[in-house]
Amino acid sequence: MTALLLSALAMTLIVGLRYLAVSGGFALATRAARPGLYAKLTPQIRREIGWSLASAAIYGVPAGVVAWGWQARGWTLIYTDVHAYPLWYLPLSVLAYLLAHDTWFYWTHRWMHRPRPFRLAHAVHHASRPPTAWAAMAFHPLEALTGALVIPVLVFVIPIHVAALGIVLAIMTVMGTTNHMGWELFPHWMREGPVGNWLITATHHQRHHDRYNGNYGLYFRHWDRLFGTDLGLGRFD
Repeated sequence: MTALLLSALAMTLIVGLRYLAVSGGFALATRAARPGLYAKLTPQIRREIGWSLASAAIYGVPAGVVAWGWQARGWTLIYTDVHAYPLWYLPLSVLAYLLAHDTWFYWTHRWMHRPRPFRLAHAVHHASRPPTAWAAMAFHPLEALTGALVIPVLVFVIPIHVAALGIVLAIMTVMGTTNHMGWELFPHWMREGPVGNWLITATHHQRHHDRYNGNYGLYFRHWDRLFGTDLGLGRFD
């Protein structure tokens, strides 16, 4: 039991420090690239950090339980021998996790925009107007819980190498941050070209924060397109 508690505590600390490092890094990049963009948002940023650190614990506890179970009990389909599966499976597993996560996020996010769950939970995230790099994990605990269970469940369903899992978590963290930081990191040719037709960037997610009734995806635009909720690209003043 002690080892399990220590694992949950360690993962909570890791998630919290990862958030502070990544969001802090992109906040510094914002200061350099867009001076003054966050100048009047200090009280909002404090709230975003507070909610995000609370979310870190909600994300960290199930991750810690799974990490303990993997190491101590052989739970999960996480593997360390790169030759356990064909090498072509490594990028395929990353894509499978991103597609599965994106599917879960689209439908839970769309549900969160129904009046009652929005008032109860999702309004916390949308209180950031405009969102900043610190808003990536600024969720009500109920919303954080819906996001915290995805990867811990997937590791019991889809085999993945530990390094590939690290790539998934890195993509999740970076895209969650860059899509909220209030300006577009990616060049025009990418966001408005063939890549941008399928990949979500800050310009796409900004319109969600402006209009609320579409652009619900996390990584990809296909669910929004299939179900008529793709509002196209927004713009930054």
